[in-house]
Amino acid sequence: MVCDKTKDLRGDSRRAFLKLSMAFGAALGLDRAQVLNGIADIGGTALAQEGKAATKKSIHLIAGNGGFAWFTLLWPHREIATSNNQNVSYHRLGQTQPGDTDEPSVVGPDTPFVGMGRSKQVSILPAGRNQTHTQNPGTVTAVAMNRTMMASVAAMQQVNASLVPVIGIEPVSFGTAPGAPAITTVGDPGGMVELFNSAASQFALLAEQDARLFEATYKTQLNLLKAANRQTFYKSLDLGRSASNFLGQNLREKLAPTQDDLARYQINGNTENKMRRIAQTFITGAKAFKLGLTQSIIVQVMSDDPHGAFGNMARLNETARLLKLYFEKLNEDLDMVNPESGVKYNEDLVITVNGDTPKEPRNRNNWPDGTSNNSNWMYVLGNGRLRTGEFMYYPMQGNAVGSNPVTGKIDNGRDTASCTAASNAAVLYAISGDMRRVRDFYQGDEGIDGYIRPNLDG
Repeated sequence: MVCDKTKDLRGDSRRAFLKLSMAFGAALGLDRAQVLNGIADIGGTALAQEGKAATKKSIHLIAGNGGFAWFTLLWPHREIATSNNQNVSYHRLGQTQPGDTDEPSVVGPDTPFVGMGRSKQVSILPAGRNQTHTQNPGTVTAVAMNRTMMASVAAMQQVNASLVPVIGIEPVSFGTAPGAPAITTVGDPGGMVELFNSAASQFALLAEQDARLFEATYKTQLNLLKAANRQTFYKSLDLGRSASNFLGQNLREKLAPTQDDLARYQINGNTENKMRRIAQTFITGAKAFKLGLTQSIIVQVMSDDPHGAFGNMARLNETARLLKLYFEKLNEDLDMVNPESGVKYNEDLVITVNGDTPKEPRNRNNWPDGTSNNSNWMYVLGNGRLRTGEFMYYPMQGNAVGSNPVTGKIDNGRDTASCTAASNAAVLYAISGDMRRVRDFYQGDEGIDGYIRPNLDG
């Protein structure tokens, strides 16, 4: 029988209810369909349907202190890369081609995912302003007042039960959003291994507000107990305890990079620490995603302020080559079907890259920090839910400009900062595929249909 109190849950309470119900069902050994049936019985089909709409996982690369500039070598602005002007800060002049994207773009030899289809291409979204020499820039990832993109993403991902919902590899700034879980931080990628090893025996409900949902959750639990059959209840609990002990003893070897992993990512004694950090994050992160241990990883990367990068072309070329390799190896590591969802792990992942300054694309001499019109942007792999290509224009002369989020077309009257909230809302859509859920966080007046592929998930 449907309970009106449960059916009418909204906002944070609604999301937390789904999280608790999914976690309780997992403890009983129920599959997702059985859990959703129990939710439907007590909360109605609409609530169950929301629980069915699982979110994608995410990796967020934050490249502060000028490190964001390295990623412009992978995904350059089209007028810059095709100019054949030897002064521009792009290293593959004369080697580019049009990208297979919804909006115009160019790709070069160091662009990841070329030839893998349009949905695997990146969206260059205008966002924020230049914040030179900032470790954790905040203007690029603002969804709304006091709401960051990373925290909003983590709040959305709460419908999926995980041992550690969101991990930050220091130094990171997570921010706030309604319903966001607490971030768990570690000092380096290796810390993720020990974190999971320890957390496996300490998983508990910590948020005080979860207590308010006990009545609604308890009624759903009764329905789940019926689906589970009481005779198997204690057996399931024992199985859960055994699994927890097993994880505590064995997660280290399941998550730590192996020699084969390091060889595939071409990590050796000569690898720079900034490169090793990304590779190890991707290696352990992929394993954690496949084990269902986390939903989101945030990591600070490439914070080396590369003013003199074009003075050492061999090092620059190798850095760009390795960055491409790491993205594509991550894709390979996740190129298998998740037996629970029937979706490949690498199709169930959103990647964002942003930073304090991309540096001046038009000048490689000492690679200046300033950008035209104080512009900034982010790179987003939306994996099918976003339109792809370049949604801003950085000309060889004149001001860089943003785009109209409703149409996706270049708008000469907009700077990148004016597109910030809409671009971050597009990231939230890439995570959820649900504009209603995006609107829980995004408060802008304009639509974002120009940045997204609506209604792909029904």
